[in-house]
Amino acid sequence: MVLRLAHNLSGSHPTSVAISAFADSVEELTEGRIRIDIYASGQLGSEPAVLGQLVQGIVDITRVGSPGLASYHAGYHTFGLPYVFRSEEQMHQVLDSPQMAEFYRSTQERGFVGLTHYTSGARSFYTRGTAIRTPEDIRGKKIRVQDMRSQTQLMEELHGAPVVMGFGDTYTALQTGLIDGAESNETVLTDSAHGEVAKVFSRTRHTIIPDLMLISSEAWQKLSAADQELVMQAARQSSLDHREAWDDAILAAEEQALTMGVEFVDDIDLESFRSATAPVVERFAQEFPEVADLLTVIETVNEETS
Repeated sequence: MVLRLAHNLSGSHPTSVAISAFADSVEELTEGRIRIDIYASGQLGSEPAVLGQLVQGIVDITRVGSPGLASYHAGYHTFGLPYVFRSEEQMHQVLDSPQMAEFYRSTQERGFVGLTHYTSGARSFYTRGTAIRTPEDIRGKKIRVQDMRSQTQLMEELHGAPVVMGFGDTYTALQTGLIDGAESNETVLTDSAHGEVAKVFSRTRHTIIPDLMLISSEAWQKLSAADQELVMQAARQSSLDHREAWDDAILAAEEQALTMGVEFVDDIDLESFRSATAPVVERFAQEFPEVADLLTVIETVNEETS
């Protein structure tokens, strides 16, 4: 059996490396009965396009930012909301839990099944020259955000000006002063050279958004129960290995960014940010019962593991 795995990350990205290791592991565990052919760097289209292909059974496996799944299951809005997780460790505890395993399976009738998750880091604000220590510091600032309701609403609650633009335009917009800043994890400073034009990285850590590896329901149903277990085993191990690799990538990015003249700001009033952005979480929970349900799952797991 040959399964087609498509994603839009470059071959050197830590998650791309983990995905390649997953494919190798599947072939080894199944003694060559299952081979996974990888189409990286957007060869088969954008992330939303490949997700559509997955649901149709054209592509068998993909990696996607979890909020991108909200159009198929509203519960996935949860992962784009501010301060749902207080740390990456907590996020891993929740997503590794039996409750989340059940949630991953709940979308089989919608065209896909979750195999595992990968961290994509904690997202923070980085600016041309102003440290962001309190919500007041963001007031009036033009900040590039992803094209997600949760992100634009987050900025509005902070009285900033959300600017939705393509990621590829962000460097020039920072360089020319069209925007005052943007938000992402530390690797953006080096991998995309944003540290050349944005000199202050304030670790607000306002969202911790996991990536999900999915398999199409059609491909999943073709696997025997034993092979399903082997694929899950390979996916799980790739996730565990990825965490260490991601931590190393963040550390390397920080060290390189310091040589570029970037200042890292850690004395952040996180409680003020949580309080200021809490209405965003409340609105989504009221609008989408699936979000309220998943927030309850997260709270339950937190209580069980604390």
